[in-house]
Amino acid sequence: MKVLVINAGSSSVKYQLYQMPEADVIAKGLVERIGEEGASLTQTSSGKKHEIAQPIADHEQAMDIILAALVNKDYGVISDVSEIASVGHRVVHGGDEFSGSMIIDDKVVASIEKFADLAPLHNPPNLTGIRAAQHGLPNAKQVACFDTSFHATIPEVAYMYALPYELYEEYRIRRYGFHGTSHRYVARKCTEVMGVGKYDANVITCHLGNGCSMTAVKNGKSVDTSMGLTPLEGLVMGTRSGDFDPAILFYLTDKGYSIKDLNTLCNKKSGLLGISGESNDMRNLSELAAKGDKKAQLAIDIFAYRVKKYIGTYTAVLGTLDAVVFTGGIGENAVELRAQICSDQKQIGIEIDADVNAKTRGLGCVSTEASRVKVYVIPTDEEFAIAADTYELTK
Repeated sequence: MKVLVINAGSSSVKYQLYQMPEADVIAKGLVERIGEEGASLTQTSSGKKHEIAQPIADHEQAMDIILAALVNKDYGVISDVSEIASVGHRVVHGGDEFSGSMIIDDKVVASIEKFADLAPLHNPPNLTGIRAAQHGLPNAKQVACFDTSFHATIPEVAYMYALPYELYEEYRIRRYGFHGTSHRYVARKCTEVMGVGKYDANVITCHLGNGCSMTAVKNGKSVDTSMGLTPLEGLVMGTRSGDFDPAILFYLTDKGYSIKDLNTLCNKKSGLLGISGESNDMRNLSELAAKGDKKAQLAIDIFAYRVKKYIGTYTAVLGTLDAVVFTGGIGENAVELRAQICSDQKQIGIEIDADVNAKTRGLGCVSTEASRVKVYVIPTDEEFAIAADTYELTK
């Protein structure tokens, strides 16, 4: 079965075409700058890259261009779009209505629309991608894979905020969590590498990239996660603040900041960028810190401290800890940062092998043999997880 995976953003569409259940990636690509100047499609198949630059007015046209590229006689990979049996869509917010991926029907679409105000930058373009795929591939089955669904097992004590209960009843204000597809994938991969059943280990998963989140996985199920109602809560991120005293916002309002100013401040001007004043990219900050930039070093130190603090917190939540997993662009590649996070953690059973860690930028175990808690680097593969769910639901 051929499964097309779609990740639609506000001005882009990422896609991968899989042959399932073999999990072979036949082609992958990106349409970017939709509705803007310089719009283009880049597709890679059989190790060769093909680029098309042309005006792309909307997601409907983007989908048409993607399908045309997949069947192109010179660089396409299928003879007819009817070969695509199913389409899996990444959807960021499913609220508390979905505990897993779902075949898309009118009810699912209505729920995605309903929760759009909780993910205004993600759910509307996700839905636009769904509708474009339904139009372009009317005979294919469509599946929604929610970032929030893995966290549906979080207990009430962990997802409720200490706010008036009627805010939950009326507006569904609670912790939802995100990056669930990634956390689920690496948690499952971790137990596979450990040689135990997927429900037989307690794992802390650390998804560290421009957006960052951590999840406590107890016996295969998410029981707590660092992001909340929105992706703003939790760890220090590229441009997001993560946890801080909300009274700061009231104070800044008195100083003349508008709601729009505060939203921009917290989501786009804070985090690594806000502390360093230079960059939201950990690679750039590492280079600056090596040259003596104190603010860059401070940004790195605060980032590492916050991850370390959550490891301690989630160890207490889990009771016993079997493994810690690092994934995402930072988690997989920032070897010095991993060492910093895992330093002085012997009290909870974490001992990192400095030499092995320094050489590991892909799948591998970076803890010592004596370490009671194993530390793994596991590259995430959200697209495969979506393809697998789509295949299972539609085969």
